[in-house]
Amino acid sequence: MQLLVSVADPREARAALAGGADLIDAKEPRRGALGAVAPGRLRGICNAVGAHRPVSAALGDAITAARIERAAQAAGKAGVTYVKVGFRGIGSAARIRELAVAAVGAGVHLILVGYADWDRVGGAGPDVVLDVAAAVGATGVLMDTAIKEAGLFDLVPRDIVTAWVAAAHGAGLLAALAGSLTGPDLRTAREAGADIVGVRGAACLGGRTGCVSAARVVTLSALARRAPLPRSGALV
Repeated sequence: MQLLVSVADPREARAALAGGADLIDAKEPRRGALGAVAPGRLRGICNAVGAHRPVSAALGDAITAARIERAAQAAGKAGVTYVKVGFRGIGSAARIRELAVAAVGAGVHLILVGYADWDRVGGAGPDVVLDVAAAVGATGVLMDTAIKEAGLFDLVPRDIVTAWVAAAHGAGLLAALAGSLTGPDLRTAREAGADIVGVRGAACLGGRTGCVSAARVVTLSALARRAPLPRSGALV
């Protein structure tokens, strides 16, 4: 299982790299679950990472097809490999498909995000988003939380998450899990069969709006790979 660490700036990107993250994710945590970083900062993150790791970028929740297409194209030009798009406030599968199609041809790998707490934010459930992702030719799906009050596995039973991951794989999609996950949750995500697990708060000193710590990323990387913990690793 690969570890994705969300970073808000180039300095955090370098810390995530030093800690051994497999993917570096550009995200502004102060702007919500999928807060997009400013274009200049996104370029700075891509430059800091270079060819060492793939970069993904949160583009926020889709509003219009034209806006999400422009954002995906701009991310691709900056050097991003994957983009994540959510659908907070959109409950119609047909509308989600319409918005997702706009980003498919933007030259980046598209990850559609289904919120575990979709009922609280007026969206569609992860199963609906998965079906749309398979229909439009997306690269993968991410089950995340829109409201960072509870962890993913506090909201969704493990067997349901495992079945969702299996359904994603059956549809030929990458399956990623995130949502206020801590160190012990990485084992659960790994056992569920996830390809990628995403973290922010667990990798930071001071919570999700704090700063990414290379030492914490070292510990999380070891947990994601089922490797022995380094003696100097920070406990999460």
